[in-house]
Amino acid sequence: MRVVKTLPLPNMQVTLFSWNEKYILKFETPMFEQTYKVKSLDITSEADVIALVDNPDFLAKVEARFLAMQADWELAVY
Repeated sequence: MRVVKTLPLPNMQVTLFSWNEKYILKFETPMFEQTYKVKSLDITSEADVIALVDNPDFLAKVEARFLAMQADWELAVY
């Protein structure tokens, strides 16, 4: 697996990987991670995948999902 680009954001770390004819876009916080896999044949370039990180609507949903993951974790553990 090859790291293509690392994009630090205020609330999370974003890493774009290239592996096995796919791009893998990983969003990480200290406790959780979300991974999105995109076939390299479904997009025209790495820039198309990186553009998702610049999409405020998509990022808002990623952040909301992290909050939901935290809430689920707290319900399960406490």
